[in-house]
Order: sequence, then C-alpha cells, then structure tokens
Amino acid sequence: MTLTHPAAALDSLAQIPLSHEKVLITTGERSGLLITVAVHSTRLGQALGGARLWQYATWTDAVADALRLSAAMTLKNAAAGLNLGGGKSVIYLPLGTVLTDAEKRLAMLDLGDAIESLNGAYMTAEDVGTSAELMAIVAERTNHVCGLPAASGGVGEPADATAAGVYASIESTLEALFGSREVRGRHLVISGLGQVGGRLARALAAAGATLTVTDINPDKHALAEELGASWVSVADAHRVHADLFVPCGLGGVLTSGVIAELNVLGVCGAANNQLAVPAGAAQLDARGILWAPDFVVNAGGVVYLAMASEPNADLGQITARVAAIGTVLTQIFTDARASEITTLAAAEMLAAARLHAAR
Repeated sequence: MTLTHPAAALDSLAQIPLSHEKVLITTGERSGLLITVAVHSTRLGQALGGARLWQYATWTDAVADALRLSAAMTLKNAAAGLNLGGGKSVIYLPLGTVLTDAEKRLAMLDLGDAIESLNGAYMTAEDVGTSAELMAIVAERTNHVCGLPAASGGVGEPADATAAGVYASIESTLEALFGSREVRGRHLVISGLGQVGGRLARALAAAGATLTVTDINPDKHALAEELGASWVSVADAHRVHADLFVPCGLGGVLTSGVIAELNVLGVCGAANNQLAVPAGAAQLDARGILWAPDFVVNAGGVVYLAMASEPNADLGQITARVAAIGTVLTQIFTDARASEITTLAAAEMLAAARLHAAR
C-alpha cells in the first residue's frame, strides 16, 4: 500500500487518543477491502458496536473513524447502564466506490472472519451503510453478531428503538429549555432523513411539530412533502431559526464555524460524534445553546439489541428502558447546571462512574 501524502494522513490519525484494548486492521482476502475492528473497552462486558461500510478520502480516515466511534460506544453503553463494552468496525471504501450486492457479500464474509479472530471480544450489528440482511451474511462466519433479520432468527434492525430514544431526549431537552415536554408547535430542523431521521421526522410531524428538513439524498424531498415540512439545503440547515437543531446524519457536523452560526436554543439528534472537537461543548455552552450529548441520546438501538437478544425478552421492559434515556438526559442537564460544567463533561462523568465501579 502506498501513501500519497503519508505525513498528513498519519498526523491526522495520531491526533486520535489511542486508549483502546485492541485494534485490528486487516485486508479482506475475498474483497480486498481494508477492515478496521476497534475494541475500545471490555471492562463492562463484550464490546458492542455497529459495522460501518462507507467512503473515506484515505484509509487512515477510516481507521480514525473506527477509533473515535468505538470510544464513543464505550461511553454510550456505560451511560445506558448496559453490561457491554465499546467497539466498532469500519470497512473502507475509496471515494466513488460503489459495491455490487455480490461484492458486499464478500466484504461481509471478510468482516465475519475479522470479528471471529478476536475470540469474542467484540460483537457487531448494522450501522451506516449496512443492514440487518448484511449482518446475516456476517453470521455465516461468526456468532458474534446481533440485529439479524427476524426471518433469520434475529431481533431485527434497531432503528425504531434509536428513534424512540431520540424522541424521548427531544422531549427532555424541550422541558429543560421551556419547562414543557410538549412537541406540538415547536420548530425543529432535522438534518439527515435516513433510517433514524426519517422515523423521527414522521413521529414529530404526527405530534404536531413544525419541521424543516434536509438530506444529502435529494430523493428524500418526497418525505418532506409528505410530512408538510420545509426543505432546506444541507449547508444551510444549521442557520435556520428554530427551537432545536436535530443532526441525524454523519458525525462531525458541529464544527466551530457551524456552532457560531447556529440559530437555535438546543441541539439534540441521533448522529454519532457530533462535535468536531471536544471543545465544541464549551463553545455551545458559551453561546447558551443546550447540547444533548449524542452518546446518551442515540443509545436506544444498543439498548434494544442488548435486551431483545436475551432469553424471554419483554418488549414492554425494552420500551420502558428506551424511554428512560430521556430521564438520564434530564439528570445530565441537572448535573451540568449544578456543577457549572458542560453537558459533555456531565455525561462523561456518568459513564466514567460506571466504568470505575466495574474495576
């Protein structure tokens, strides 16, 4: 493998804190694709985190994403009260690469082999670019996979639960800002109308919210029309004057420049790793914008996967646990105000307390 700009690429990777237990970087023998499986922590139990199939400018960007996402999964699973560690897998696609179904199958078989080589340290599930159906292919090579289709004996994909957790978090964020959990009449800007964002938009529209929406896929404009929502370009979404900005696409959206231009009172969405840099939490706080930490807000999916995979799983208990994400978020808001710290610091303290207790 030849690095076109080795210094810049490796310098970017070196900026990611390496506190991981294991990081596997391998080339799939069938697909020829670079696969990274990052196990950040197994202190609370087997690491759980989805498998991402995505395009990146460089292979080091893909590795860096796996490192960031796996560390966030440790915080997510700990804050959600799950006996699970944090991990993530990323399959690197060079920019412009589009896989056929046959090529995706080869990539999933290679991913299964990579996961199996870690001897149970990590379990995967669907994520951006993958699906429950693709996880069924991974399961041909390893048992360490969840979220399989019901037809394959699995519990299905977790997007409904993720969206439900985000909805509960939006209610808690509105309550912290306005003293009421009422969604009706509130103006929300949803950026990203994928599996989670689309479900969330439907639920919020049904509850009477005023929506402005966007997505990188122009075909999603049809959903906006169906819901009676206003459409805006992705680049302008954060500038819309509204009550909440709801990022539901890829991470890193809250750059310093975006934060400076936000025209809302709060940010609460499903996207992972929303802050481009951790200092963004302090910048949001300084602007008086209430940020709901993403790894708390979007935990509904892993809660569902963990609980639904247990013997004699109870749907009522799972639903209640997902709804309780809003209660956890309210406590984080309260702790942040009481201690005069950012909501990020308060959420990290909550997760750290669980991790420390497991030592």
